[in-house]
Amino acid sequence: MSNRPARIGLITGPLLFMLVLIFFHPEGLSKEANAVLATTVWIAIWWISEALPIAVTALLPMILFPLTGALSLPTTTEQFGHKYVFLYMGGFIIAIAIEKWGLHRRIALRIINMIGSDVKKIILGFMVATAFMSMWISNTATSVMMLPIGMAIISQLKDNPATEIDENEIFGKALMLAIAYSASIGGIATLIGTPPNLVLAGVLHDTYHIEISFAKWLMFGLPISALLLILCWKYLTSFAFTFKQKSFPGGKAEIRRLLNELGSLKYEEKLVLIVFVGTAILWISRSLLQKWIPALDDTIIAMTASIILFILPAKGKKEKLISWEEAVRMPWGIILLFGGGMALAEGFSATGLANWIGGQMTSLQGLSIFLLVFILIAAVNFLTEITSNLATTAMLLPILAPMALTINVHPFILMVSATVAASCAFMLPVATPPNAVVFGSGYLRIPDMVRTGIFMNIISIVLLSFIVYFLLPYLWEFVPNQFPENFK
Repeated sequence: MSNRPARIGLITGPLLFMLVLIFFHPEGLSKEANAVLATTVWIAIWWISEALPIAVTALLPMILFPLTGALSLPTTTEQFGHKYVFLYMGGFIIAIAIEKWGLHRRIALRIINMIGSDVKKIILGFMVATAFMSMWISNTATSVMMLPIGMAIISQLKDNPATEIDENEIFGKALMLAIAYSASIGGIATLIGTPPNLVLAGVLHDTYHIEISFAKWLMFGLPISALLLILCWKYLTSFAFTFKQKSFPGGKAEIRRLLNELGSLKYEEKLVLIVFVGTAILWISRSLLQKWIPALDDTIIAMTASIILFILPAKGKKEKLISWEEAVRMPWGIILLFGGGMALAEGFSATGLANWIGGQMTSLQGLSIFLLVFILIAAVNFLTEITSNLATTAMLLPILAPMALTINVHPFILMVSATVAASCAFMLPVATPPNAVVFGSGYLRIPDMVRTGIFMNIISIVLLSFIVYFLLPYLWEFVPNQFPENFK
């Protein structure tokens, strides 16, 4: 906590909490709703300033909600055990098993080998491989895994006498940014790909008793990922960077060398692959299977797959495919942050604070829905450059739900806009973990990232606005400019 904003935030958070709690009592705001608002102000300031680690700040509702009378302790703490918390945990246990046996590296190298030949296609191969892995394992783990493979390819270009002057540096910058961007883009595709998607599912489930299944999200998220990935590749290789040298001296050979080092598919990799593919198939086909197993849920599927990994033995060894010691390395900070976000959402809903805030938004009534979507996506996009995408969605989604009622638009329009925009921050190293990972490679400076990333932000804002406005209502079958009666 050495930086100045953190020191200021540490004092400002509790100070504003007391001021709101004691002096802010407008008409229509209950005592309980005021307590949730005061707590949210404190949490928001600590999240934005990073006065404490954001996961630690997420624990504040457990203390402040019961003490201020906003929510009881049991009601607050049960949000930290929400079913989507366990869906995320199950996904992470599968991801840890994939990483343990090196399956992720093999999949990535196979994809790159299949696509890449010249400089541009090598970058495309990296982007497709990174995005695919990021659909299933965390974007941080994906970018950390892809970084050394990328560095090996850049070195191959650098060491080759056929390489033109400065081409290695340009390629290095382009490849590092391609890895970072595609790790964020891939996460949008699936419900478990990035935490904001699960926060949305959790808030919709608790507020409106609407379930967003894995398959339902995939139907919307996958087209966004695919289109954004193609646009990103085209932008990086044709506009942001230009390559004099089209062919890649020795690039294909380096990929084959890395593949040969891995050898043939090991017994453990095969087992993990079967569990991984089986889980994905069950998630996608769950709505069909529920005809025979009505209680089947995405979380149950994830937990079943996790337990199977603890049961299946590795070949000729006394260990299983995954051990508890390995499983507990999952990112507990994100899980606590997720729980804190769900506790805030419950506070907003249960005390009527969300409805009160929504009622203050009457000035937005009559504004074109497309313009509203565009402004919201742009605001969240740039806000996420300096704040955690999970913290941002945890703060915004409970407010956007009742705001939709006030201005008579469907909640999906506003809430989904904010969720997908939170995954599209491309400008700063602090914006997302993948940006920070590739920044540490030494190939990029902050001006490089800002100059290239601002155009990616603009591309994503425009694309997301059109998809949310035109495609989402068609896919999820709702009327955009009408708040549904059954949601009230």
